[in-house]
Amino acid sequence: MGCCNSTSAAQSSKREWKPLEDRSCTDLPWLLLFILFCLGMGFICGFSIATGAAARLVSGYDSYGNICGQKNAKVERIPNSGMDHTHRKYVFFLDPCNVDLVKRKIKSIALCVAACPSHELKTIYEVQKFAEKNGSALCLYNLKPSEYSMHSKASVLCPKLPVPESAPIPFFHRCAPVNISCYAKFAEALITFVSDNSVLHRLISGVMTSKEIILGLCLLSLVLSMILMVIIRYISRVLVWILTILIILGSLGGTGVLWWLYAKQRKSPKETIIPEQLQIAEDNLRTLLIYAISATVFTVILFLIMLVMRKRVALTIALFHVAGKVFIHLPLLVFQPFWTFLALLLFWIYWIMTLLFLGTLGSAIPKGEFVEFEVSGPLQYMWWYHVVGLIWISEFILACQQMTVAGAVVTYYFTRDKRNLPYTPILGSVNRLIRYHLGTVAKGSFIITLVKIPRMILMYIHNQLRGKENACARCMLKSCICCLWCLEKCLNYLNQNAYTATAINSTNFCTSAKDAFVILVENALRVATINTVGDFMLFLGKILIVCCTALAGIMLLNYQQDYTVWVLPLVIVCLFAFLVAHCFLSIYEMVVDVLFLCFAIDTKYNDGSPGREFYMDKVLMEFVENSRKSMKEAGKGGAADSRELKPMVGGDEEVTTLHEFHFCFLPLSVFTDCTSSGDAYVVCITQDILLFLFVCLPITWMAEFLSQMRPSSVKVS
Repeated sequence: MGCCNSTSAAQSSKREWKPLEDRSCTDLPWLLLFILFCLGMGFICGFSIATGAAARLVSGYDSYGNICGQKNAKVERIPNSGMDHTHRKYVFFLDPCNVDLVKRKIKSIALCVAACPSHELKTIYEVQKFAEKNGSALCLYNLKPSEYSMHSKASVLCPKLPVPESAPIPFFHRCAPVNISCYAKFAEALITFVSDNSVLHRLISGVMTSKEIILGLCLLSLVLSMILMVIIRYISRVLVWILTILIILGSLGGTGVLWWLYAKQRKSPKETIIPEQLQIAEDNLRTLLIYAISATVFTVILFLIMLVMRKRVALTIALFHVAGKVFIHLPLLVFQPFWTFLALLLFWIYWIMTLLFLGTLGSAIPKGEFVEFEVSGPLQYMWWYHVVGLIWISEFILACQQMTVAGAVVTYYFTRDKRNLPYTPILGSVNRLIRYHLGTVAKGSFIITLVKIPRMILMYIHNQLRGKENACARCMLKSCICCLWCLEKCLNYLNQNAYTATAINSTNFCTSAKDAFVILVENALRVATINTVGDFMLFLGKILIVCCTALAGIMLLNYQQDYTVWVLPLVIVCLFAFLVAHCFLSIYEMVVDVLFLCFAIDTKYNDGSPGREFYMDKVLMEFVENSRKSMKEAGKGGAADSRELKPMVGGDEEVTTLHEFHFCFLPLSVFTDCTSSGDAYVVCITQDILLFLFVCLPITWMAEFLSQMRPSSVKVS
């Protein structure tokens, strides 16, 4: 499929490395395979609907196999099957809060009723009165409402008392309890690390009480992300310094505010707090102390990293300035996260709906007095097919975004006169993607899927064996998961550059990946230095948005009138803020990576002579010249009259950067494992040291070797 083409090397050497006017389709077999896979996903959905699973999902069914709201067929050996439930449209569970997480269902008898209980029913007499008044019998079908209070087995045949107030779930006709305490019981079964259930009840209560504030803070994070994108577009030259100063002030200010709030609440008299709120006050005080200590440690680590990176800030400024120009010429790039998120959201809704259909799929199998629907034969493996589809198609959508961004930025870079840019480079890139390169995207996303699936299986095994395996086995599992995660990240980065090469030369995935890999290896130290600094500065932007949102959340949640535990609302807000910031700034990161690959290709295949002029922006040329002059002044630039085009920074300085990064990585890893590994900290620290000795140091030595083997520099005439 293009991977083993014997002439690819010769074609690569003759390639002109500029966007082609006449393009060709790439990786057609993989496109056909992807289409067949999607047809299989559609077959699963259609089969589940055709076999009646859709009706059971939407309308609901009772424990006897009867679908609510319609007439039903008789099931052999089940006495209460085949009933007419035309006027009973809602599913009611006798004990709705009893959940079996292993089998993913409610461990309770389900009945079809005419109406959900609109208020709490504390006694069997109230249940009887509700049935007589509303015509909604909440006990088993063979028990008449007039017999509720007189039957000796009413406690078994009727719902568990008290019957909580319920409301039907929209579109799904299930009676769900309105009371928060019932939902807390669901969470107690899911969250096993909470030893005191009262703490969990207060956490959930805090989320429900602060839901308006949570929504407002989420909108604030979205606004801050949009503002930061605007700032990146127009003041990219000073962006790095602004972010650096703001993150310093934000870290110091946030840490100071946390310590001030802790000291203030610690000094507040406890006599003024009523006994019911005393435990909540102590929990908030303890939470503030944990936040304050964590913020202090984070601030110190952040300052140390910024101290190491301070000399490389100039590298990022030039690259960010060119990326800012890209966003000025291609403003629609800002909206790429919206379209990607919308596509992912629609697919996830479809996937969840099909998953729910699969949950009700199967034939009616008698289980004593009741009925269960089970799938037998090859159809029971449709779950695995559906899960693989979730990963592959999600990665395909993300890869389409990467290809779209790469195509637009490549068009910008290789257009000498920016006034002659196409009217809509984004739409042109989408058009080329759909017409020529969907197969390449399908192949790249499938490779990521092959790495994700084993990692997810290992994570599942690790969670299932938590507390049962020994320290060595736990660390081995963590090591395998970590290695697969690193492999996934490396493949993601290589795929993105392969999409860029495809956008330039219209080559298949394997050829593009090989060409991009050669370019990246020849510029390995540039990649390590520039991408590290650039990604770190974008990470600072994400942290800035999270800090601003968290600071606003602390002030609002601390002074709200309802005195509740606000640790969980604040965590939710911070996670959402980071997710939003990541979605927006990841586009900027893609643009920087594409520009860097285009710049490396430009300096390799062009020398500035007539007919081989550079495509790069003037700002990049000025940056290269300034870097060359700086190295000459430092004694690293050779003869004063040389016109040699040097790397962005010297090889020794790049290797020093890697050494500094690795020696910062080792103590940080040891500190993390000391605080999180518990009794197994000796094994995990040994793992960190081995990883440092046999992975990090060899990478540095290989980088030094590649630096020595780097081809001779390009002469500028």
